[in-house]
Amino acid sequence: MSVPPHTPWPPVEPVDVELVSGDARLAVDLRGGGIRALTSGGWDVVDGYASGTIPAGRRGGVLLPWPNRLRNGRWSWAGRDLQLDVASPDSPNAAHGLLSWQPFGVLSRFSDTVTVGTTVEPRPGYPFRLLVALDYALAPQRLAVSVRVRNASAEPAPFGAGMHPYLAVGGADDGAIGDAELHVPARTALTVDGGLPAGERTPFDGAVGRIGERAIDTPLTDLDRDEEGWARVRLSGAAGAVELAVDRSWPWLQVYTGDTLPPGQRRRSVAVEPMTCPPNALADGVDLVVLEPAGTWSGTWTLSWTPGS
Repeated sequence: MSVPPHTPWPPVEPVDVELVSGDARLAVDLRGGGIRALTSGGWDVVDGYASGTIPAGRRGGVLLPWPNRLRNGRWSWAGRDLQLDVASPDSPNAAHGLLSWQPFGVLSRFSDTVTVGTTVEPRPGYPFRLLVALDYALAPQRLAVSVRVRNASAEPAPFGAGMHPYLAVGGADDGAIGDAELHVPARTALTVDGGLPAGERTPFDGAVGRIGERAIDTPLTDLDRDEEGWARVRLSGAAGAVELAVDRSWPWLQVYTGDTLPPGQRRRSVAVEPMTCPPNALADGVDLVVLEPAGTWSGTWTLSWTPGS
């Protein structure tokens, strides 16, 4: 078969969309819709990755229609037994949703705001269609992120959502995060084994203080909130202080000190992941969001930062 002349190919650009406000710069990866980089002057506020590369540890990723892990990729809904793809026989769990490598389009853009979006198409392990949009608004010392979901299916659709920023407060070497100070506004930890619930919740003291050698990879809930409903995580170090705040749409946080990342990226930043539900929620039903046809959900979280002296 001969190919007609001037046959088009899919576009390969752009790979990112960038915002600038004062000396703050944000790069949103259009492969997955997440945060690739956030800088303020010479400070990498978010520990990101180079354009076009494959990030380790789901850096900056959008975790939807489930965050974290689903045991063996198996779950049931409305009388149907469903099977999602798993990484490998050695890693037999479905991890972090379906959007990591999916193309996003720019839905609207101004100098300091952008909305990107995509569609979760039905598949054997997740037979629902969801419309997903992320609104990013950048100010000189603040980023606001809103995640919006609409059920475009003809039946109720369950899902969970999360995002995976790694907060950095100085030091690019492995282990540098040990000198940082951490406060998490959570009172309860979910005990996990291999990242999956082990059936117990325990009290958690969020006044961590200096991280030191402490290894954390824990789902946390029962968040302390201010009068407006915001819960605030604070991390401070040589570069300055970062605050991640979540509204009431996010009842869970996963805090991860990066101990299992590849050499050169290990324990140099802290992932603080807003989540609507804990690991294995599609199977366990804990804190799942269920949208009726044409129903919508939204949740907002923010980052603010103050450079050190």
